[in-house]
Amino acid sequence: MARTGSADLPLHSGRVPDWLAERMARMSRVLVEALVLHYGRHEVLRRLAHPFWFQSLGAVMGMDWHSSGVTTTVLGALKRGLTPGGRQLGLYVVGGKGVQARRVPDELSFIGDRVGIDAPTLLRASRLTARVDSAAVQDGFELYSHSLILADDNAWAVVQQGMNPEARQARRYHWLSEGLSSFVEEPHAAIDGPSQGVIVNLTDKRASRTRAALVELVSQGPDVVTGALRRQLPQPAPRPVTPVLPHLQLPAHEEVTHEDVLLRRLHGTLAAAAEQGPRDFAELLLTPGVGPRTVAALASVAEVLHGTPSRFTDPARFSLAQGGKDRHPFPVRLDIYDETLRVMRAAVDAARLGNDERLQAIRELDRQARRLEAVATGPSFDELVQAGWADAGELLPTDAPPRRFSRSSGARRARASRSPPRSQLELPGLSEEGAGEPSPHSG
Repeated sequence: MARTGSADLPLHSGRVPDWLAERMARMSRVLVEALVLHYGRHEVLRRLAHPFWFQSLGAVMGMDWHSSGVTTTVLGALKRGLTPGGRQLGLYVVGGKGVQARRVPDELSFIGDRVGIDAPTLLRASRLTARVDSAAVQDGFELYSHSLILADDNAWAVVQQGMNPEARQARRYHWLSEGLSSFVEEPHAAIDGPSQGVIVNLTDKRASRTRAALVELVSQGPDVVTGALRRQLPQPAPRPVTPVLPHLQLPAHEEVTHEDVLLRRLHGTLAAAAEQGPRDFAELLLTPGVGPRTVAALASVAEVLHGTPSRFTDPARFSLAQGGKDRHPFPVRLDIYDETLRVMRAAVDAARLGNDERLQAIRELDRQARRLEAVATGPSFDELVQAGWADAGELLPTDAPPRRFSRSSGARRARASRSPPRSQLELPGLSEEGAGEPSPHSG
């Protein structure tokens, strides 16, 4: 599988407040259920392996539209949302940020004992993807998050992220098992992150001779390697490779501006909501309390469910569906969010029982938005943002309070602080020490 693109991700810190984390878990669950009903489990994996769609998913769920936190928050919401009843969907999420990444072996073993997945093969894929993005692609980013999303037929996707603290940037890597013929020759579905100039990329297909030479040198022993190094002559600086793949440039500024949004697409979404809402949602969804703001939010959700890859080049647009955690472009309105969740849950539950009229009504919003965007007009971007702020109610906290650690956890943290520093997150397969032994961080 070839790479599909890249994006700049500003490195942000902080924790998602509970009021949003709980809703993101519920929203991710219902969106995955709708995707499975429409397109099947493998389509969920394909979309998660697409960097533009992944960023848009985070925005439509109310997370910051552009920061590095989108990666860990969306994956955390998916893991929390899919854990209960994962067997019903046939989809599971293992791993996560920090210490959770090192629990992949135990989590795969736990799932394998219950549903019969090929845990050793999946664990090998997890280890190899982590090793490639930390050793074979030396781009200045150290991995700190690693998640494996798998189906019960052993198809998988990996989304992992590295950080460069000095540059205040993060890079997200996407993998997909479908079509993967080699872990060491152009294996990525996509890589998100800022351009860092010249990097060492041993997964490039043009590096096949280099990989073969490395294997040969290692097999011949250290004397041959040191002799070759002594004979090595100074080499000219490598020429930068011009990127030819789509690149999503996520700016450093946190606020959403009119330059971050394709207004014609947004007008198409709003026009579809105005045209279809009164007809379809009053009759098919039987929700008389649903207002135009909820229908507009549902139209954005419909595009995330049914849009083609070219529709997600401006993920900031989807932040206007619910608002953003940090109040960009405006605060999240919980009444709109909860009503959107309620309508989506009712539509999915009805479809699971054989009545898909409600789910098809939501799909029609996406069809009409694409039809109308060429001719629709509407408010300016600034007017839409002002309207979002005018409707805002109570301003909710944008960050979670600091974690409170028990005395025992404080002792563990003190012992950890005395341990030698690690330059690389010890994801499965990254450390040669204790190969084949259980991770000391698991459990």
